[in-house]
Amino acid sequence: MPPDTQRGYISMGNILFQNALKNQNMDRPPIWFMRQAGRYHSHYQELKKVHTFEQLCKNPSLAAETALGPINDFNYDVAILFSDILFILESLGMNLHYNPGPIFEKFFDESQINNIKRPKEVAEDLLFQYEAISLTRKQLPQSKSLVGFVGGPWTLASYATGMNKEQFLTPNFFHEKLVFDILIPSLKENISLQLQSGAEVVYMFDTNAVQLEKDYFCNRYLKQIKQNIFDIFPKKIAYFSKNKNLALIENINEKFSLSGFVHNPERNFTKSLKNNKSGFVQGNFPSESLAKPHIDFKKDFKLFCNRMKRVEIQERLNWVCSLNHGVLPKTPEENVKYFIDYIREKF
Repeated sequence: MPPDTQRGYISMGNILFQNALKNQNMDRPPIWFMRQAGRYHSHYQELKKVHTFEQLCKNPSLAAETALGPINDFNYDVAILFSDILFILESLGMNLHYNPGPIFEKFFDESQINNIKRPKEVAEDLLFQYEAISLTRKQLPQSKSLVGFVGGPWTLASYATGMNKEQFLTPNFFHEKLVFDILIPSLKENISLQLQSGAEVVYMFDTNAVQLEKDYFCNRYLKQIKQNIFDIFPKKIAYFSKNKNLALIENINEKFSLSGFVHNPERNFTKSLKNNKSGFVQGNFPSESLAKPHIDFKKDFKLFCNRMKRVEIQERLNWVCSLNHGVLPKTPEENVKYFIDYIREKF
């Protein structure tokens, strides 16, 4: 079981992030990046010289040290659990290792579907995540927020069945049983324990839901997640998918009981801010622009800032300033520092 949650956690956290959750942030936006504790960062690279990726994730002390690196070096407003979305698949009987990306000994098939652990057992196999959250919170400055994360059920299913490289897919009976009957109940237990361990909200990273066509994604898949996860933890789950139909759902935070969502498409970001009067909208500087040489990055960043400055403060009370995805591996650290310092000074 996870470590006991200290009552003191309730009063901790970044006020800007917490106000964005409430759609009432009159000050500058809070800043954090997906993959902010990653390969672009010299702190992470030094740790990787002596530890494997799995060790950094599964040793709670190392996971906390990794998560705190970008907070200490760049002063982000939010820290995130350092782990990986795919570890939950190990508990389903999949042999997983990284070189450097994920490699499975074999993919999940129908012969395994009736011989797996119960959801609580699956969640308890992830004890290292809950301990890492607790340790990170204890070492994190009180003025910083801490969030957890899980993989989206379709994204996990696509990796488990070897379909993650496909462009478009129509789920069949086996896929739906894996997603709805196995992964969603297990994720519900995992989310519950992450929140108990000190995460303020839990992000659901569902990148591969881009494979699902519009009607299925909106009218079946999201409704199943809403009923079985989002509504169980109202305003405690933030959602990310590359499926562009997500950003077209007006007031998605209210409709799906979300704490917020990440706007991935480059277009219509300010429209999403205006259309969502509950919870935050996160984004939306392109990761590719952040990775450019400094002079070229600054040109793109100036255009982005000018666009955001034209948005009235009352229309961006829910803005979490971030990227449209995660920090790319070769991103210059000077770009990250410039981005954060400029937003703090000018907004």
